[in-house]
Amino acid sequence: MTGHTFPVLLARHPALNGVAGRCYGRLDIPLAAGWEEGATLLAERLLNVGCEVIHSSPSSRCLSISRYLAARTHREVVVDPRLAELDFGLWEGMLWDEVPRDALDRWGADPKGFAPPEGESGQALIARVQSYWADFVCKKIGTCVVSHGGPLRLLKGLACGQTPDLLAPSMPQGTAEFFNISLSA
Repeated sequence: MTGHTFPVLLARHPALNGVAGRCYGRLDIPLAAGWEEGATLLAERLLNVGCEVIHSSPSSRCLSISRYLAARTHREVVVDPRLAELDFGLWEGMLWDEVPRDALDRWGADPKGFAPPEGESGQALIARVQSYWADFVCKKIGTCVVSHGGPLRLLKGLACGQTPDLLAPSMPQGTAEFFNISLSA
């Protein structure tokens, strides 16, 4: 029995304007000036590794990059809401110093089960990213995935054949990591 291998390029959106110390998961924040230079390099890399399609979070910071890549590589952009960042609910837009300390402690004690008020739990994030991954690997198509720190840390674990880890380090903004995914036939 032979396997099938296909490329995956996981890419995190570049730096944003005005977010230092702020909780901004689902907020629509513009990219910082100069993002095009890194996106041009990412477009070259996308072509070099054989990605045939671009999957994007629906956020404008990811869609801007994805559309830029598509224009330069003639690849289709597929928007998938499962690639969105964690929904921080009522914490969205707050400075982290303004979030009640007891709530942060409860989140730290139970990152899977805790959800910010009117937000999303870590387990809900894991479930939607695993759902995306299951659908994605069935297609066996070389793909560039443009998303956020939360979903990408989980996707990286899945790409490495590991259990998704909410506490794994995030990819730095504006970076990409390449994986060859091997599946049994």
